[in-house]
Amino acid sequence: MELASRRHMAPDISGAIELCYTNGWTDGLPVVPPTADRVEAMLKAGGLEPKEQLAYIENRQVTVTAEKVAVNAVMAGCKPEYMPVIAATVQALADPLYGYHGPATSTSGSAVFMVVNGPIARELDINCGHNLFAPGWRANATMGRAIRLVMRNVIGSIPGELDQSCLGHGGKYSFCIAENEAQSPWPAFHTTRGFKAEQNVVTIFAALAPHQFSNRLSADPEGVLDTACAHMKISAGAGRQQQHVIVFGGEHSVIFERAGWSREQVQQYCFEHSQSTVAELKRAHVIPGDLEPADEHTMFPLVQTPTDFLVISAGGQAGVQSAFIPGWGSKNGSQSVSREIRRP
Repeated sequence: MELASRRHMAPDISGAIELCYTNGWTDGLPVVPPTADRVEAMLKAGGLEPKEQLAYIENRQVTVTAEKVAVNAVMAGCKPEYMPVIAATVQALADPLYGYHGPATSTSGSAVFMVVNGPIARELDINCGHNLFAPGWRANATMGRAIRLVMRNVIGSIPGELDQSCLGHGGKYSFCIAENEAQSPWPAFHTTRGFKAEQNVVTIFAALAPHQFSNRLSADPEGVLDTACAHMKISAGAGRQQQHVIVFGGEHSVIFERAGWSREQVQQYCFEHSQSTVAELKRAHVIPGDLEPADEHTMFPLVQTPTDFLVISAGGQAGVQSAFIPGWGSKNGSQSVSREIRRP
């Protein structure tokens, strides 16, 4: 297997790690030196040739090859068997619906949120339970990190240069989970995107930070969703996002299952009850304009349609916590994209 990447010499592993720091190739954390044998193993596991194009980022005029993705996956600490997930995610980044340039350069500071569905999520031990958005799982941490390193080292999304994020958030290190399909009250999320349950799929979403909310008082879906909607209505940028992800933890998911509520019912309820009056949004300086009498009764939806709430079940089975994740962009902003994960 012939690799085209430039070779660099270092006296030892410590020297190689420091070389990566010196050249600005890290996200601030140490990386695994991408030796030729490690890169080749990554490509072999993905069934990819080094020169194979995985994505073309139009606004940057950058071709992302399998070799460059493999190099960064090694640096992130990935196992070779993670490569098919990473490759599919990179392909999704180039989809016009995702619109890479906007979320990658905006001052709003979104991250690439990855949701993995299908048998591969269990095979790779991608966390879908306790400590969902936190450290502790190699697959979650390194696959999400690999995407950020590709964005930095291949596409050029470097903070202060192409990446103009004002504040950012921790998900920009890594933001990768699996859906808890086994204990979800609904069909697997990727089946809502036209895939079969047995297919392996990754969905990406230009995401702001997760907002956790608690409800220990309600035993019915309406009560849980009223809490969720109240929090979403006052979230930063309300009335502007293209989509929202809502992640229901174990105890809240059980409430929906016992009540027999479908995912579609959840979406419709959230759509109806997360709307604000135009007057509320003007008073909060979320939207511009002077107050008009009609503003007190004119409703402004949080998202465009009920299906713009991406509803999944994941997280620990104990506790009354769930979360919503606002998306980046307004009416014409980035949209979530799903891609099948193909293994050789």
